Amino acid sequence: MNGSGTAPAVPRPAYRRLSVEQRRSQLLAAALGLFAQRAPEDVSLDDVATAAEVSRPLVYRYFPGGKQQLYEAARRSAADELEQCFAEPETGPLTQRLGHALDRYLAFVDQHDAGFSALLQGGSVVETSRTSAIVDEVRRAAAAQILRHVGEPEPGPRLRMTVRMWITAVEAASLIWLDEDKQPPLDELRDWLVDHFVALLTATAARDPQTARVTAAALRRETAQGPAGDLARRVLPLVSEAVHLL
Repeated sequence: MNGSGTAPAVPRPAYRRLSVEQRRSQLLAAALGLFAQRAPEDVSLDDVATAAEVSRPLVYRYFPGGKQQLYEAARRSAADELEQCFAEPETGPLTQRLGHALDRYLAFVDQHDAGFSALLQGGSVVETSRTSAIVDEVRRAAAAQILRHVGEPEPGPRLRMTVRMWITAVEAASLIWLDEDKQPPLDELRDWLVDHFVALLTATAARDPQTARVTAAALRRETAQGPAGDLARRVLPLVSEAVHLL
């Protein structure tokens, strides 16, 4: 109580003045976090406002289309970042380029785990053809970048399928990694996924002449000290155990 017998006023937290882009990013980050934890139909604009510590009218000011517009914008924001992860200069061995791309991709997963989960989350009644297309666009962009690095301008169905299978494996491994409390360490996960790509490419090369040609060309650019050389040294002893199959 103060001298007049009334309780002192509780000071209100200072209102943060953000730029339009900063405020929009704040709302999208809050929405992605909620959409990763709950089905979009179970998330209200009041929930987003509370998570972002703003008023409900402010959310409507930025997203007058309501929750559907916010949901699509949140997924689009995450997708735009992920699409940039696979952009890599066409220099150096293929495994080195993949490693650099995976470093960026997995860093996004690590830093925006809720956003990554929300982007890939499917099956919601709020899903539309547009929101599904957002995820497919990321996968297509990643596949196009990888095929460019492989050096085949007109990939056949087996080579395309191999690349798409690997992208699916990377997505699945990333989600499992989040479930497993982010284990193994990121550098081990990256190296493991690069090994998987080399193994998939090699397995397809045994059945497809086009993949065999691009795989041979890629392996010629690898070094003994690089990921492909390390993989060869670890795999060859295992393969020698199958010599009786020849």
